Amino acid sequence: MKTYTGGCHCKSVRYEADIEELKDVISCNCSLCSKRGWLLTFVSTSSFRLLSGKDSLTTYHFNKNLIDHLFCKTCGTASYGIGKDPAGNEMVAINVRCLDDVDLSALTVSEFNGKDI
Repeated sequence: MKTYTGGCHCKSVRYEADIEELKDVISCNCSLCSKRGWLLTFVSTSSFRLLSGKDSLTTYHFNKNLIDHLFCKTCGTASYGIGKDPAGNEMVAINVRCLDDVDLSALTVSEFNGKDI
């Protein structure tokens, strides 16, 4: 496990997450992920720690309203969201583009067809 830090553009929202060394990420083609350009990795809520900016966050829901799509009220950056995995466990979807010091060109991107869910 490695602890990654990340957050929004204006640095109001900051967090850290314990993630297996990042090698693979997911690119979802749903309307929201594709428009935001998200590259995703997922962690359990116990592996995620919001360090600052709780009051700077606001939530957007769409489709089946199953995911709390969180974004900074100041800069608009959507750096993570909270939802449930297929087994019903709460998880955090992290936008890898918002993590500090990650070489995106070194990652393997897998496509996910979220458009048809």
